[in-house]
Amino acid sequence: MRRLIFAILPPLLLGACVAPSVITQPTTAKPQQAPVVRMNNGAIFQAGTARYLFEEPVARNVGDTLEITIEEKLSTSNQSNTGTSRTGSVSMNGSGSLPYMPGVLDKFLSSSVSGTGSNTFAGKGNTSNSNTFTGALTVTVIDILPNGNLMVGGEKKVNVNGEINNLRLTGVVNPREIKAGNTISSTKVADARIEQVGEGVIADSISMAWLGRFFLSVLPL
Repeated sequence: MRRLIFAILPPLLLGACVAPSVITQPTTAKPQQAPVVRMNNGAIFQAGTARYLFEEPVARNVGDTLEITIEEKLSTSNQSNTGTSRTGSVSMNGSGSLPYMPGVLDKFLSSSVSGTGSNTFAGKGNTSNSNTFTGALTVTVIDILPNGNLMVGGEKKVNVNGEINNLRLTGVVNPREIKAGNTISSTKVADARIEQVGEGVIADSISMAWLGRFFLSVLPL
């Protein structure tokens, strides 16, 4: 029994301390090796290192960087009203007597029965949710898809007095959506995965302890 407890306890502690991540792909990539020019034609223009004068310097190759402007804003609202009503009534009157039992059931047979019933239900519900996330992050081109779209990923870590702030972003970018200055809005990133996770004393103080999570997951109520 003691061995079983020691075998279960470490995964439980690690699962309680590590927050789930939505990032499923690398956040950086090294640029590809530049093509080797075997011979110099003696001209100023060299195809391997050329930079065109009227070309906008935007990300297009693996390893190039791109600035993502995070402009996420989500607002939802839902309201519902439900009402039902049902009423019913029944009545019965009768009179008579039995010849072989006079006076015994006369009172019962001449009695009247009536009943009424009603059922009413009313329900109301209202829910709303609003989230705003703004910032900026420079990402790296991870891969180039066959249609020309760019898979990008980036990560930023900021440590202030032991409090670490991790910002990660991955997704797919259409090069045509890149604006002047090599920037693009996060609303134009397909399959976007954005997460901001804190590490430190403050982050630990607002999270539930592992023992509380354990009992919360196993209790039926």
